Amino acid sequence: MNQPIEVNISPLPGEKSALPDSVRSAGRKILRLPIFKGLRPWARQVAAVAQNPGKLWINAHPARKNSKESPTLTIMSANLWHDWPRYWRLEQRLEAFARLVEAERVDILLLQEVSRTPTLRVDEWLANRLGMAYIYSRANGHSEIGFEEGLGIFSRFSISEPQLTQLGSRANPFVRRLVLGAAVDTPYERLNAFSVHLGLSRRNNRAQAAELHRWVSGHSQHRTVLVGGDFNANEQSTQIRRMQSTWLDTFRHVNPQGDGHTHVLRWPWGGVLHKHRLDYIFLHNNKPRWKVIEARHLTTPGYPHSDHKSVLARLSPILPATLDSSLR
Repeated sequence: MNQPIEVNISPLPGEKSALPDSVRSAGRKILRLPIFKGLRPWARQVAAVAQNPGKLWINAHPARKNSKESPTLTIMSANLWHDWPRYWRLEQRLEAFARLVEAERVDILLLQEVSRTPTLRVDEWLANRLGMAYIYSRANGHSEIGFEEGLGIFSRFSISEPQLTQLGSRANPFVRRLVLGAAVDTPYERLNAFSVHLGLSRRNNRAQAAELHRWVSGHSQHRTVLVGGDFNANEQSTQIRRMQSTWLDTFRHVNPQGDGHTHVLRWPWGGVLHKHRLDYIFLHNNKPRWKVIEARHLTTPGYPHSDHKSVLARLSPILPATLDSSLR
């Protein structure tokens, strides 16, 4: 497989340096003093983690030719659970996940918690294993400290037009929430796909969700839009209700009364404390072109690939003569 290329798209919209130039300059001068020699490696690591995102790794074309045999488009969103610093059975979990992707004949993957360690770059591993085109962006951590995690979009079709922005407050340079986007050239149309991972704090989550909705809407270019990810908000929350009012919640469209939980919070002894629906795939048809024919939440046989279930949506293109008015 061809090696991915690095693309720098800094500065991000609204991006500011984690530290003012004057502070960074003063810090460099202090660290040059012999007495602080032992602090230099630590300072480099802190500076690396605080570094703003903006560098993408892209392999724009799939390694395997995709011959579509059915007139459907299958999308899966998954939080891969990096499990830092244990990385519990990471390679086994990734292999189980790859088999699930193949079994479901997934065309587009929207991934969160895609990790990189000194021994394994999950983005490259999956791209090679599945033969997909992909785009990856670091969100948190940095290779300088031996661990980072971020967002990824993988596709059996060519991808282009990378987009990336940070959501919510930029006050904390060590914890970021991003949305990563790309155009995907499906056999039916060029559409926009976005992968997102929102924060845990309710207040921050609401602000990030509102910004996500505005930003994605502003970058839709009148195309079909897919937004998938770990929203860290249940479907009774105000922010998810607002999204459902303008974007189609693919799972609820097909399963209006179904059990939608994608994450289980357990007691230390293993009992279930609470079930949450945190993961979603939303569809926005500017001009109705797709019908949702299937939507499910999945995990892998045996031990799960993640602490979240994957979300799958299968779409069928709508011919002009059969437009479904319910999707308008």
